[in-house]
Amino acid sequence: MNGLTTDYLFKHHHILGIEQFSPEDIAHILSTAKSFKEISNRAIKKVPTLRGKTIINIFFEPSTRTRVSFEIAAKRMSADTFNISSSMSSATKGESLIDTARNLEAMNPDIIVMRHGFSGAPHLLKKHINASIINAGDGTHEHPSQGLLDLMTVEEHKGEINGLKVAIIGDITHSRVARSNILGFTKMGASVYLAGPATFIPPGIEKLGAEVCSSPVKAVQDADVVMALRIQQERQNDPLIPSLREYAVHFGINKELLKNAKPDALVMHPGPINRGVEMNPDVADGPQSVILDQVTNGVAVRMALLYLVMGGDKTSNSES
Repeated sequence: MNGLTTDYLFKHHHILGIEQFSPEDIAHILSTAKSFKEISNRAIKKVPTLRGKTIINIFFEPSTRTRVSFEIAAKRMSADTFNISSSMSSATKGESLIDTARNLEAMNPDIIVMRHGFSGAPHLLKKHINASIINAGDGTHEHPSQGLLDLMTVEEHKGEINGLKVAIIGDITHSRVARSNILGFTKMGASVYLAGPATFIPPGIEKLGAEVCSSPVKAVQDADVVMALRIQQERQNDPLIPSLREYAVHFGINKELLKNAKPDALVMHPGPINRGVEMNPDVADGPQSVILDQVTNGVAVRMALLYLVMGGDKTSNSES
């Protein structure tokens, strides 16, 4: 299994970011996710793996794909799940994040899946509660389950990740997906190239292992994977580009730009897509697109994460 030794143990009690994982950890998560994927194709899509476990999904930011994916993953493993949105949370009444978490823990959940607008929020939470924390996206920091499902999708289609060239185009500055993918793909032996408007490239991003290119053409040249990122206007205090139309002309993924990549290059997007801006519809729906595969693999990856933090390998979990 990707070079894992027979005495390998998954020892993470929390899933806070790709940063915490070794290549062996990532390989094990992807292998576990593949074993869970067939459950979604059964007539009865449910196994008793997490029966009796309680999982709380608390999202302080709007989410559809990630929240529903985690909920489906938990229910397919027979866990009891509860969803709390920011509008339902006492945080809207001034309660602190720590107080909210402590009140939730008083109900004895096993796992808390949390999305929060502030980077590092899950790391703060783990210092105050005993339940396993799974980061469903924190500010502009990381989105580990998205990075893992992207790795799984590429590995399924390409056979292996080592040696691939991955181009990521778009709003790197505000993207937690970009950071998780840079860390994940480089740890697994791929080379990551970035491109976007200068206002969308954060200083020092090269320290994570990526190379910044002066144009999308250079980033995409001979790429095995081309990933577009959503322009996150909700995270910008002021517009950082002149217009969406200008962005589409210079940085949108279209068939002409895609000609610079390898003929069998995969096209990816974490969603939701601003069609005609980040990516043309004929590319998003074209034969090279694996965007719907990403969605499918998201459920399998999240099943694997829930299983593993609950000691699915029958090991003694230690703190991340």
